Amino acid sequence: MIQISISEEVAKVCPDLHILALSCDVINTESDVRLWEEITALEHTLRENCKLEDINRLLPVKATRQAYKKLGKDPNRYRPSAEALYRRILRGLPLYKINTLVDIINLISVKSAYSIGAFDMDKMKGSRLILGVGQEGERYHAIGRGELNIAGLPVYRDEWGGIGTPTSDEERTKIELQTTRLLMIVNGYSGLDGLEETGNYAWELLKRYVSATNPGYKMIAP
Repeated sequence: MIQISISEEVAKVCPDLHILALSCDVINTESDVRLWEEITALEHTLRENCKLEDINRLLPVKATRQAYKKLGKDPNRYRPSAEALYRRILRGLPLYKINTLVDIINLISVKSAYSIGAFDMDKMKGSRLILGVGQEGERYHAIGRGELNIAGLPVYRDEWGGIGTPTSDEERTKIELQTTRLLMIVNGYSGLDGLEETGNYAWELLKRYVSATNPGYKMIAP
């Protein structure tokens, strides 16, 4: 398991932050019909039982938005990814279909309301990640978004720079069909409650749909 640490500047304003990191070997595929049956069922349930105004009351979403504000970022302009997925579903749009591994991560995020980072470990540089705060002018090419101003966002950095924020991960380490080693990071700005259950749910999905093996598990806190 890669070493992950939280910088003092993040720990100071996010004292409740707990990070769940899960690594494993996987066999990715283009799509899985059974997985999409689960995703479609969850989308239907959310549309039946949730309204747009309910999203920001979900504790993991609310806490992530508060962290953004404390670090100097407007969460209405740079929405946490879990919130963005919820909003997409409640607008009547299906989740994006990317590949089975990414689709699993999106399902976990919607099920749990946590914003989740997912990285190809073979594309990462070095043996550690540090969670810090984005700086003005720091280059970051977000997946599907192009250049993203990450100043004031919490950002995971490897030796070459930023690879993940709760708003969007970076192109350099993104999950692709060829990915065989996954690092998944669950950002628990609301604290410890719910993280272990999310980890167990994630592991069951990863075993079922991408034949996950060799798990590594770590909980990190300030």
